[in-house]
Amino acid sequence: MRSVLSWSGGKDSAFALYRIKEKPEMQIVSLLTNLTKKYNRVSMHGIRKELLEKQAKMMDINLDLILISESCTNEEYDNKMRNKMTDYKKNGIHSIIFGDLYLEDIRNYREINLEKVDMNAIFPLWGINTTKLAREFINSGFKAILTCVDSHFLDKKFVGRDFDEALLEELPDNIDPCGENGEFHTFVYDAPFFSKPIRVNRGEVVLRDDRFWFIDLIIE
Repeated sequence: MRSVLSWSGGKDSAFALYRIKEKPEMQIVSLLTNLTKKYNRVSMHGIRKELLEKQAKMMDINLDLILISESCTNEEYDNKMRNKMTDYKKNGIHSIIFGDLYLEDIRNYREINLEKVDMNAIFPLWGINTTKLAREFINSGFKAILTCVDSHFLDKKFVGRDFDEALLEELPDNIDPCGENGEFHTFVYDAPFFSKPIRVNRGEVVLRDDRFWFIDLIIE
């Protein structure tokens, strides 16, 4: 089955790919990422385009980008996604893989929109206990950095931290271990299917929208 993976550069999309690779009948033909055109970054992750390109190179998978405006409306997003899905379907791709974990409204949104173009949504991580999933991610050899934290949930000190056992132990009890409610976002710099780790420097930390702490990651 030829499929496309919705790719953020973070841990959930990376672990979704890990699970899909266990299924020999599945073929990932491309990674699909939405990029804010003005900044050339993944909006909520703050990841630079060149970091995404480096990830794709380490996996030898094509990277497909949808450029969205800084103030992207739902209408703009839906139109661009529908056009992209229509192109995929013309090329024999009928499924999109997502790393969503348990938020029903997001899953429903994805499924409804794909049904409109007669395509399927696949959720390989759906319903897995997130504490278990976080530890499985770490124990499987993945390495990731917190690139964004929501200051309504977490202190600034967490941005730029590695996603590891020490971090999990420090997370407050009200924080999902995988950040599924938007508490934090990540960048994966090493994975079992990378040809080699991506070496990055941790740069400037800034506060955006009086709420979100971002760290700028730069390729060495």
